[in-house]
Amino acid sequence: MAEDARSVKIWYQSFVDPVQQAPYFGELARALHDMAGHAVTFDIHGIVPPDLELHRLTEFRCARQVVRNAVEAQRQGYDAFAVGHFQDGGLYEARAAVDIPVLGLGEAAMLYACMLGRKIALVTINPVFIPMHEEQIQRYGLSSRVVAVKAIETDPALLVRAFTEAGTFDQVLQQFRNQVQPLVNEGVEVIVPSGGLPSLLFSRLKQFTIGNALVLNCIAVLAKMTETAVGLNRLDGTGASRAATFQKPSAKALQEFLDH
Repeated sequence: MAEDARSVKIWYQSFVDPVQQAPYFGELARALHDMAGHAVTFDIHGIVPPDLELHRLTEFRCARQVVRNAVEAQRQGYDAFAVGHFQDGGLYEARAAVDIPVLGLGEAAMLYACMLGRKIALVTINPVFIPMHEEQIQRYGLSSRVVAVKAIETDPALLVRAFTEAGTFDQVLQQFRNQVQPLVNEGVEVIVPSGGLPSLLFSRLKQFTIGNALVLNCIAVLAKMTETAVGLNRLDGTGASRAATFQKPSAKALQEFLDH
């Protein structure tokens, strides 16, 4: 049977290792398959070694691979590239380097949250990420909307165990609730779990709220916004502006980046 001419292929770029974090990868693949629209396929790719060291240098290393992979995704005929990592490492550089739509988990989640409530808060997986997320908020011009960034005390290895260990899941969830409740008391309306791991973990709690505050399913937001970006691009060529922020590199600049 001939391939559907209107099919959509999306490269979903995770920052974890498909072998080391197999429980997460398996559940992510199922979730993306279930939420994908008609004729939409998400192909999940990891990074080896994964982002486990919780440091700016590791984020930078992975960001470089993101840009290279975005270029490869375009060469292989993918319709869009989704960065499934909340810190959005390499997002702007990848968006400037390729013609296909490039979306990031953090940017997509925060912008969509702005349509769901006036006051938004992030809850990240470890305190080390708080300043990074605060910088993201400023970069996206959302300082008046994203009013707080809090953290639970976990790491990727513990969160991966929570996918298969009920007791670990309960511990992570209780930590999360403990961080969120004071925010809800202060009038926060939308809570954003700041990471692919916690977003997918909590997605098993349907219509998840704490008090009256919505807990956003960030991975679902990224998936559906990426599908929409492909549709708009096909409809009338809507894509990143090349006027300033996302100017395309010269062929020489791109090749130098890829070669070194």
